[in-house]
Amino acid sequence: MKIFSKEQIYEGDRLTTERQDISSTDLMERAGTQIFNWIHLRMQGAQVPIHVFCGIGNNGGDGLVLARHLITHGYHVITYIVNCSDKRSKDFLINYDRIKSTTKDWPKVLSCAGDFSDVVIEERDIIVDAVFGIGLNRQPNKWVQELFQKWRASKAFTLSVDIPSGLYTDKAIEDENAVVYANFTLSFQSPKLVFFLPETSKFTLQWEVLDIGMDRDYLMQTQAEAELISKFEVLPLYKPREKFSHKGDFGHALIVGGSFGKMGAVNLASRAALSSGSGLVTAFIPKCGYHSMQASFPEAMVITDKEEECITNISFDIEPSVVGIGIGMGTADKTIKALELFLRNNKIPLVIDADGLNILSKKKDLLNLLPEHTILTPHPKELERLVGEWSDDFDKLKKAKVFSKTHKVIVVIKGANTITVLDDKLYINTTGNPGMATAGTGDVLTGIITGLLAQGYEPIAATIFGVYLHGKAADIGLEDHGYQSLIASHLIENLCNAYIDLFSEPEQQEQPQQEEQREE
Repeated sequence: MKIFSKEQIYEGDRLTTERQDISSTDLMERAGTQIFNWIHLRMQGAQVPIHVFCGIGNNGGDGLVLARHLITHGYHVITYIVNCSDKRSKDFLINYDRIKSTTKDWPKVLSCAGDFSDVVIEERDIIVDAVFGIGLNRQPNKWVQELFQKWRASKAFTLSVDIPSGLYTDKAIEDENAVVYANFTLSFQSPKLVFFLPETSKFTLQWEVLDIGMDRDYLMQTQAEAELISKFEVLPLYKPREKFSHKGDFGHALIVGGSFGKMGAVNLASRAALSSGSGLVTAFIPKCGYHSMQASFPEAMVITDKEEECITNISFDIEPSVVGIGIGMGTADKTIKALELFLRNNKIPLVIDADGLNILSKKKDLLNLLPEHTILTPHPKELERLVGEWSDDFDKLKKAKVFSKTHKVIVVIKGANTITVLDDKLYINTTGNPGMATAGTGDVLTGIITGLLAQGYEPIAATIFGVYLHGKAADIGLEDHGYQSLIASHLIENLCNAYIDLFSEPEQQEQPQQEEQREE
């Protein structure tokens, strides 16, 4: 699913009215009617007080359309105009006149805090937030902020129209008290990027997209700034296997890493590479891990460094299809020199994680040695060491994009909605849960992506697909283990079920609930 920018949505609205020969008022009628249909389907006429708060722009116009339909269908509706500016949109004024001709109970106009001091909202009521839309570019007035805080204090269910009021689509907020905390957001035609960022996702617990009939050609042909990745996006990436295929057809993954006390990381990554479909897996490790690796994972082949406790010389006589490197490797001086020498001579596709990334952060000149579309999988602190400190989530994405373009690499930003960055494009994952905030899950992700690359997936496809499978395996494992007891090995055990789920009967479109950010 595409995630369009504010400017793209405006252009889509303009082209829709032009190509479908309708007015902007007609398009607003569609939008408001779709919200009404969504509410009516769920409430079926229930007489719960519905407080509809409308701004004086187009978002407020959508709210007025909704209020009018609720009134004509017999709902208990109280409508308010949040009079926060001298400017009113044309379509707002048209719908303001329409609602005044529909009911004798004209909307109550709020122009200051005193105007809503006597407004009573109980916990059982419903609040519809239609104050500000995607065009907001400054912080709301102080009295409007107080109104939002009154809503929150009431604990009433809050439904936002298109985007929670006070949120910007393209920059960070200044004050959390100036933003509506929505229980649910009905977003027109496309979700908003801010629904998936750690600092702003909390402002809507759930969301759903409503189709308002925007021009189909525009939607299909326009390249969006971001794409939401669910089963329907990854299924076309899947490579089926031929009847007479053999292990040699699915590549040879080499996993390089480990040090004394950290051999589990290589074990997890190697198992994940094989379980994701690599035909062969070899682990390159220090001598100290040889017996444990052979005993715990007999399917893997093992090559050891001459050194007992850490890697000092990455040399091998095999021809791997891809190398996953860095997990549990440590940052000893001898290991840093070994990695540098390896990178200077390497032409094989790479996935780099953990200490491999930490070494790159210490010696930034090594970034110039990476093959094009090398995949980097940092957790937040590792990302910060690579791209520098950021001021907010938008700044983080900007720095990650610049880093990706400068070094021609793919960057995986791990989190509750893991984001894959390639040049200016963002791919936002929908699978996964807080149970993944446990040791070793990042090593599993490295192994999965390495295993997919070994099978011949293109780097960006391997990354998107790997991140999806990783999270889906965790979601399936959650059913048996719960958040607290889910461990990295459970993800590997459920990779098979994640693959099988790709071909299960389609369910309702996946709408990720917002959960705490996880470190993998």
